[in-house]
Amino acid sequence: MKLKLVTMEVRYERDVVVARQRARTIAAALKFDVQDQTRVATAVSEIARNAFEYAGGGSVEFEIENGVERMLLIVVRDRGQGIPNISEVLGGRYVSKTGMGLGMIGAKRLMDHFQVETGKGMGTVVTLGKSIPVRFARVSNEELNSVLMALERKGADNPYQELEQQNKELMRTLEMLQQRQSELAILNQELDETNRGVVALYAELNDKADFLQRASELKSHFLSNMSHEFRTPLNSILALSQILIDRMDGELSPEQERQVTFIRRSAQDLTDLVNDLLDLAKVEAGRVTIRPVAFTVESLFSALRGMLRPLLAQNSSVTLVFDDLADLPELYTDEAKISQILRNFISNALKFTERGEVRVSARAGHDDTIVFSVADTGIGIAEKDQDRIFQEWEQVEGRIQKTAKGTGLGLPLSRKLAQLLGGNSYVRSQVGIGSTFFAAIPTRYTGATEAVFVPDVKRELDASKLPVLVVEDNREALFIYDKYLKNTNFQVVPARDLKQARRALQEFKPVAIVLDVLLEGEHSWQLLQELKQNPSTSDIPVFVVTVVENEAKAMALGANGFHAKPIDRAWLLAELDATVVRDAEQILIVDDDEISRYLVRGLLASTGYRLIEATGGMDGLKLARQCKPSLIVLDLSMPDVNGFEVLESLKRDQETAAIPVVIYTSQELDIRDRSRLQDAADVIPKQSPSREHAGARFLEALTRAGLRTKADASAPSRN
Repeated sequence: MKLKLVTMEVRYERDVVVARQRARTIAAALKFDVQDQTRVATAVSEIARNAFEYAGGGSVEFEIENGVERMLLIVVRDRGQGIPNISEVLGGRYVSKTGMGLGMIGAKRLMDHFQVETGKGMGTVVTLGKSIPVRFARVSNEELNSVLMALERKGADNPYQELEQQNKELMRTLEMLQQRQSELAILNQELDETNRGVVALYAELNDKADFLQRASELKSHFLSNMSHEFRTPLNSILALSQILIDRMDGELSPEQERQVTFIRRSAQDLTDLVNDLLDLAKVEAGRVTIRPVAFTVESLFSALRGMLRPLLAQNSSVTLVFDDLADLPELYTDEAKISQILRNFISNALKFTERGEVRVSARAGHDDTIVFSVADTGIGIAEKDQDRIFQEWEQVEGRIQKTAKGTGLGLPLSRKLAQLLGGNSYVRSQVGIGSTFFAAIPTRYTGATEAVFVPDVKRELDASKLPVLVVEDNREALFIYDKYLKNTNFQVVPARDLKQARRALQEFKPVAIVLDVLLEGEHSWQLLQELKQNPSTSDIPVFVVTVVENEAKAMALGANGFHAKPIDRAWLLAELDATVVRDAEQILIVDDDEISRYLVRGLLASTGYRLIEATGGMDGLKLARQCKPSLIVLDLSMPDVNGFEVLESLKRDQETAAIPVVIYTSQELDIRDRSRLQDAADVIPKQSPSREHAGARFLEALTRAGLRTKADASAPSRN
């Protein structure tokens, strides 16, 4: 329902001002705020002015739409020729010298409702609408009379008053804009300060990230070194204790056997700790390789039965039971890692179960998973401790825990391995009843087959080493080759595809080529053929190392050797060493102690080199310059010139700088001493566990120095 308020004619320019005044008065009576009053007045003024200027006049009707949606409507009619290009005008695409269209577009933006009806020779009707504020109730007769009375009280319309009102509105608008501009400037300043704070925070976070990365690298470096430093003596302890237990050197008394057993058990516990710690660190660092294969749960359980027999022998009061399996699907994932998870679960169950049974089972789970379970009748785990046991180094205090020592790393490692395979592990347990450990593993591993990060092998040539071109696309394999040839006379020059390999052969001539057959997207048989047919490269030894068991084809195409992956370091060094022809065949022993020289002669007797001796540092320097030996074995503690000074003199002299030097000493070395010995090929302590061990160390030192023993040189070719 529409309620008529007032209608006025627009014949003169003064009427445009009157229409504006009445629009503001009505808007104020309907409780529009000041800004909306100005919007309504301005829109009416613009449309009324268009009617006066372009159509010679018209009328303005004010009415109220009093339906569901209450709205103030203003209808401006004219008797002109219409607007032929109304769509362009309303679309903002029409531009004229008189400015036609600007008023309409502005009015449309100011109002909530805008409608134009026009036609040629029919005039134009523009309807403007503004929604009435909620605070103004539904329009009744009394309220309508109130609006009309407001119009009457307005009195005679004065255009100058309207101009003054417009100026005031303009001033208010300018003040508001200035205030908002000031607020915007303050806000921008605050944002600038915030941005500087954010930049500083990001810089601090980057520093923290760099620190954490360096800490992680140091941790990995420490663990890598620790594996060698710990495992070597631990393996020696285990081997020597086993020799004693097996009575290879005579009988032991019962007390001696008990003591040796304690020693072996302690060494085994420490070995398990080192292995768990290293495995856990590899998982955290993302350096674990996933090797998915197809296998069945039956075959996995069969293998576990054989591996766990020694554990069962230690506790005859506990029975290990593997359930008969229903028809379970074949798995395609890393069998070794699932086996490691279950071994940890089972060994843990056997350790904390005094009597009863440990039951191993598997069932089909949700979302194509197999749920493995290991249930025991042991002491159980309190609910408050069931999360703790999956944290590193955490162990629950108890009577059995005091006697059954553990590392606190097995269960955390098992969970991380399960998560690495796309699953998870968890436990259900009650104190005094037992525990069941679960591992839910997807039947198919769909992640990356290699979660390995290894640094790139540098391609720069070292003038002091012999280049070996390794054509291999796997970064980890290249890293292993680089490690294998470290501290030898050879260096790895990598080529990840055939294009890089051919470019490298144009830049230098390697002493040998190690060739993988299956490269990404290509194979290298053609390259092998080209190498052997080209006179400039036919004399370069080529060793094919690949997973493809095709030795016959490799040898038929001219390869000098073949080895299936994984590559054996000793084989690689022996083959490379055989490619280098050496003229000098002497080893110089520099030591003032006669017994030490005698022992070294015995250790090196089988190498086939001629052994010459020097009884002091000065004598050693003299013989080194005269004889140019293939290797120098040097003691550090000598009365005339110590070994540090001899090594420095040898490396300063161009005639002897290339001779590899092996330090053989009983002196305790600190960090400063080791830094002075960085030019030595190897450092061998005189305190060796056995003669065989010392001999092996010297043979390894010869290999690192790039020397062949006469036994290797005279061995029949394996090519």
